[in-house]
Amino acid sequence: MKIVIADYPESMIPNHQLEKRVLAAGLPGCQVVVYPYQDNQRAAFLKEIHDADALLTAFIKIDDAVFTAAPHLKIVSINATGYDNVDLAAAKRHGVAVCPVGEYCTEDVAEFTITTMLALVRQLKAYVNDVDQRHEWRYDYVHPNRRLSNMTLGIFGLGKIGRAVARKAASLGMTVLANDPFISKELYTPVANLVQLVSVDKLLERADVVTNHMNLNETNHHFFTADRFQKMVNHPYFINMARGAEVDESALITALDTGQIKGAALDVLATEFPDLQHNPLVGRENVLVTPHTAFYSTDSVTALQQISCQNIVYYLTGQPDRVFKLVVNPQKEE
Repeated sequence: MKIVIADYPESMIPNHQLEKRVLAAGLPGCQVVVYPYQDNQRAAFLKEIHDADALLTAFIKIDDAVFTAAPHLKIVSINATGYDNVDLAAAKRHGVAVCPVGEYCTEDVAEFTITTMLALVRQLKAYVNDVDQRHEWRYDYVHPNRRLSNMTLGIFGLGKIGRAVARKAASLGMTVLANDPFISKELYTPVANLVQLVSVDKLLERADVVTNHMNLNETNHHFFTADRFQKMVNHPYFINMARGAEVDESALITALDTGQIKGAALDVLATEFPDLQHNPLVGRENVLVTPHTAFYSTDSVTALQQISCQNIVYYLTGQPDRVFKLVVNPQKEE
């Protein structure tokens, strides 16, 4: 039995010992191959997975060509919560299961969202730059904001992370609004006393901080357009901890340049591997750009490795009901 762990070198976890231990314990005698992937060497990757039973990845594009090249493939385990890189229809046609990690970093991303919100509102980057680069000591270097407890937070996407952010923001005294057309009554009820569900336009009109936690789907590609930035009446701070594709980046840059928004915290950009040297979002005192790191803690990395590998073990040993989250389950389709 062969399991391939593959991804772009920049995205791979540096040490794969835990993954190998989990796989070896659950699938004695299995062969585990760690494969650094490059787009310009895709043919070599397809050759490597030709005899693979399982593939563990996060960002590689998994399309019909991959499934065709790997006739023995039974499962693609995604070591991430998102799985928009996988052609689910092709997976179904080829009878390959697909399972992302449904939960491993909710608290980490929520904490990071609150951290960046505080940094933006209190304008830490501007003050630190003034001290470090200009050696100035000016409390009034920038125009102050109101205290956070007098602000309104608008959350797009009230899933696990959105609800965790709402709880933390409410505990800081903020008024919290949210928009999520997909949330069920069952999931909303526990936070209904903390969060008011409103329309898109009402949220944009009232929020002092807008934070995005939506799953990427066919309804929200470039959701944040020039028109929506124009509707942000209070010139809020904008935070994106979800997917870069949900933001029209040129519209975001214009909104920053014109002062339509006061600043931004971006843990994701239009591409997962941006040209930072020439990116107009980099180097601004009112913009925090981080390398998709909101999830990153010792706890989350351990959970990510354990769950994604245990999913493979459960599926290949005939226990699909124990897999954390199956978005394609050929055994159920039969």
